[in-house]
Amino acid sequence: MTNRKPYRHRFPLSVIGYALWLYHRFPLSQRDVQELLHERGIHVSHETLRQWNIKFAPLLTEELRHREPRRGSRWHLDEVHVVVGGIKHWLWRAVDEQGAVLDVLLQEHRDTEAAKTFFTRLLREYDVPQAIHTDKLWSYGAAIRELPVLHGVEHVQVVSSARCNNLVEQSHRPTRQRERQQIGFKRRRRTQEFLALHARTANLHRQTRTTVPASQRRVNQTSATRVWHEALQQAA
Repeated sequence: MTNRKPYRHRFPLSVIGYALWLYHRFPLSQRDVQELLHERGIHVSHETLRQWNIKFAPLLTEELRHREPRRGSRWHLDEVHVVVGGIKHWLWRAVDEQGAVLDVLLQEHRDTEAAKTFFTRLLREYDVPQAIHTDKLWSYGAAIRELPVLHGVEHVQVVSSARCNNLVEQSHRPTRQRERQQIGFKRRRRTQEFLALHARTANLHRQTRTTVPASQRRVNQTSATRVWHEALQQAA
């Protein structure tokens, strides 16, 4: 990665990118990242890290999304409650049949209008799916009936307790982990930006786990690092 400095920034892009990668790749707080950088002789305050996230997170999210491969045609949707600033919100999430996150959206309601908003958001970025898997929340079916483009899509309702929708259920676990690490979320907009980039980073590193041979895992890790650097160059 080039060591050019973004406009009005004291640190080069390599340092900014490394700090953002640490924060969104691993369950670390901004103070944890601050200490890791300090150990390398880079003195950055946690407030500077916060400002980097505010500026670069939305840009990185879009750049990574554009670089993702074509996603599957079977959507798995679920929603989970998240407390933001003391107010109960619902985090809507969609993944494909491979477990890759399609999108996440934080909303205050869990009704038909909220479900329509999420479907509309998904359809702006992806083709109409072949099937949609949801739990038995009636808002999904009502939203599908109100969107003509989804009338021909197979709607599969599963029982949450039967673990039939495990792909998306498991996808919520990193969010809970980060919520505990940060001792709760404070602001809705910042939470949405953080979770969106966190999901894209997780997609980027899905093939770097130990479920593949070591040689292939190293190739995947190299590819993921290259894509991250390319996205950062464009975002900055």
